[in-house]
Amino acid sequence: MTPRSERSERPGDRPGRFAALRRIAPLIALFLLLASCSGSGPQSTLEPQGPISRDIDGLWELVFSIAIGVFVLVMVAYVISLIRFRERKNDDRRPKQVHGNTRLEIVWTIIPAVILAVLAVPTVQNLFDIRAEPTGADVLQVRVTGHQWWWEFEYPDITSTDGRTLITANELHIPAGRPVYLTMTSADVIHSFWVPPLNGKRDVVPGRITHLTLEADADQATVDTGFGPGVILGQCAEFCGLAHADMRMRVFVHEEAGFQAWADGQLVPSVVPTEGVAADGFATFNQVCTACHQATVEQPDGTIETIGLEHFIEARGEQFRSSYGPNLTHFGGRTTFGGASFDNVEDHLRRWLANPADLKPMDPDRNDLANARILGMPNFGLSDDEISGLVTLLEGWK
Repeated sequence: MTPRSERSERPGDRPGRFAALRRIAPLIALFLLLASCSGSGPQSTLEPQGPISRDIDGLWELVFSIAIGVFVLVMVAYVISLIRFRERKNDDRRPKQVHGNTRLEIVWTIIPAVILAVLAVPTVQNLFDIRAEPTGADVLQVRVTGHQWWWEFEYPDITSTDGRTLITANELHIPAGRPVYLTMTSADVIHSFWVPPLNGKRDVVPGRITHLTLEADADQATVDTGFGPGVILGQCAEFCGLAHADMRMRVFVHEEAGFQAWADGQLVPSVVPTEGVAADGFATFNQVCTACHQATVEQPDGTIETIGLEHFIEARGEQFRSSYGPNLTHFGGRTTFGGASFDNVEDHLRRWLANPADLKPMDPDRNDLANARILGMPNFGLSDDEISGLVTLLEGWK
C-alpha cells in the first residue's frame, strides 16, 4: 500500500493541486492590504480644486454609480441562479435545451444601448465645455512651451514699461477664481500638460498649438495642500525621454492682490552685483550660463538688458519666445528647480552645479544648440569657488 505522504504529492491529488495556492495566499493578502492603504496622493483627479475639474469628477461619479448598479444587478442574478438552479443530491434532471430567445436578446441589447445613450449626453456636453475658449476681460493668457525636461511660461499680457513680457519656468502662478487660458506647444517632442486637480491632460505637440483652461476655486489660495497654501502639483503625462518623471510643475494660486504683487515683482530686473562672491558669480554666469539661460538684469549704470541667448519657436504661424534653458531672473524666489523636482536650497543647487546628471537623468552629450536640440545641462567642470559664486548670485536674485 502507498503511504499517505506519498499519495498526497501525486499530481492529481487535491493537496498537491492546492499546495502552490496555499504558499502564495499570504502574498496575495499582503498585496491587497497594501493596496488598500494607498492614499489618493497629491495629484488626484478625484479631489477637484476648481469648477472644471469638479465637472469632470461629477461625470466620473455618474458613470461609476451606473457601473456599480449594473454590477449589483448582475451579481444578484448570478447568485440567485447559482442557488435556485444548482445541482441537488439524487437529482438527475438536465437543463432544458433551447436555441436562442429573441425577446431576451432584444432586451439585453436595448438596455446597454440606452445606458450608453444616457451617458453620452453629459459626456459630450462636458467635452464641449472643457474645450471652449473662455471669454471676458478677466481671462489670463499664458503661453506654455514644453522642453526636455522643463516647462516655460510666458504671460503675453503682463508687460513692463519697456515692453518686456513676464517669463518664468516650472512654477505657474495664477489668480484664484479666474479662468487661465493656456496656449501650448513643444520645443522638441510630444509632452502632455497635466494638473489633475484643475483639469484633464492635454498633449503639447511640436509645430502645433493646443489649448487648455485652468480655473481654481475662489478660496483655493488659502487651502494648504501639504506643499503650502494654494500650491497644486502637476507634471508631464506623456513619456518624453530619460527625465520624463522629473518634468514636473507647481501651480501657485493667489488671491487677486497677491497675484498682481507677484507679477509686478517678476517684471523688476535682477540687480547685477558689483563686489564680493556674487560679483564673481555673475562673471561665471556671463561666461558659462548664458549659453543656454537668460536673465533680465539691471546694470550698475541703471541700464536694463536681457542677457543670454533667445530663440523663437514657431507653431502654426505663432511665435513663442523661448530660451534653451529656463529663464533665471528671480531664480532665488522660486521654491524648486530642475523641472520642479528639487527644493531650491543651497545644498541641492551646489550638487546640481557640480554635476546636474547626478541629480536628474539627462543626455547632455547629445545637445545641439545649432538645431535647438537640448537634452539637459552638461557638467561644465566648475570649481568650488565658481559654484559658490553662482549659488550666492542665483539665490540672491529673489
